[in-house]
Order: sequence, then structure tokens, then C-alpha cells
Amino acid sequence: MARPPDFELEPDEIIDAALEILDEKGLDAVSMRSVSSRLGVSPVPLYNRIGNKDDLLDAVAKRLLADLAPPTDPGESWQDYSERWAHELRERLRRAPDSRLVLRTRRWAFTEASRPLVDAMRAAGFDADEAVRGCRMLMWATVGFVAIESGAVTEITSRPRRSRLAGGDPSGVSQTEADQLFSLQIRLLIEGIDREERAGRAPRPPR
Repeated sequence: MARPPDFELEPDEIIDAALEILDEKGLDAVSMRSVSSRLGVSPVPLYNRIGNKDDLLDAVAKRLLADLAPPTDPGESWQDYSERWAHELRERLRRAPDSRLVLRTRRWAFTEASRPLVDAMRAAGFDADEAVRGCRMLMWATVGFVAIESGAVTEITSRPRRSRLAGGDPSGVSQTEADQLFSLQIRLLIEGIDREERAGRAPRPPR
């Protein structure tokens, strides 16, 4: 249905329409023309309010990552917070039905999402460089896992497991095993970051 000529289109409406198309038809179907058609307007207001297609997809990714970070609990260790943060990031990224949307996201969207984790690590004694590096490793590990997970249609299976270890069956993994593998990956990475940070704090022996 066409909108009246004086109708003011809001950016949130544009992003909502793009998300609907993304969910229904996939990333390739999201375009300035398809979104404008969904909204009943010409593409011109979209360019005025959002920018070009790249800007639109960035806005969609930013919406998926908005307010991602869970609040910290009193007395919570940075390790426990990091685990909760990584699991929340994974859940948000899995809402994107196409991993290309995740992989193309501009750095600032992830920077905003990671700021509370950096703050938690800084409060635990990490210096600025260590905190940013640790956060980046956790983010890259999560983004990479989700990108592989979302494309592993033939590997994620409901078949009975043939291995005593999650992920040990060469024929595939169940969704439950994928969840277990992610938890293990993040836990081992956090333990490694912790060891590296402690080693950096330890006094060096004299030469």
C-alpha cells in the first residue's frame, strides 16, 4: 500500500522491514528496492534516511548486536562474565540466518558490544592492551564458530552419536554436541587468556 507523499519514514521502520525480508527470504533478497516495496514507498526515502545498501545491512547487524552485553553480577569473576557474554553473543549472531551478515559487520558494531567485557577485564587487573586482545580473541572465536555452525547444514544432525566425546564422531554432530563444543571452546580460551595474563604479572627473574 502506497504511503502519502508527506509521510515521514523512520529508520527503525526500514530496519524492521529489512529484518522481515532477511528472515523470510535470506540476505540476497534484502535490497533497497525490496525494502522500499515492503514499505510501500520509492527507494528514495531509504537513501535519505539510511544511506546505501551497505549502510542498511550495517544497521541490521547493529540492531542484532544492540544491548548485547548482560549486566554484571555483584562479585562475578571476569571469567564467568566472559562466558555469559560469549554465549549471549552467539545467541544474537544465530538470529542472523546468513553468516555473511555477521562476517561483513563493520568494526564499530562489535566495538560497542564488547565494551562491557573490556571494562570487566580491566576491573580484574588486565591492562588496556591485554583486555582488548582478550576480548578480541573471544569475539573472533564466537563469530567464527557461528559462521561455521550456520553453514554446517549437513553436519548438524539428529542421528545418534557414535562417539563418547562431543564432536568426536566424524560423520557429524548433534545440536546438543555443538552447544557442548562451544562451551568447551570458550572455557579453554578463557583459561588460556587467564594464564597469559598471570604470566605477564609474574616478576621476571634477574638475568
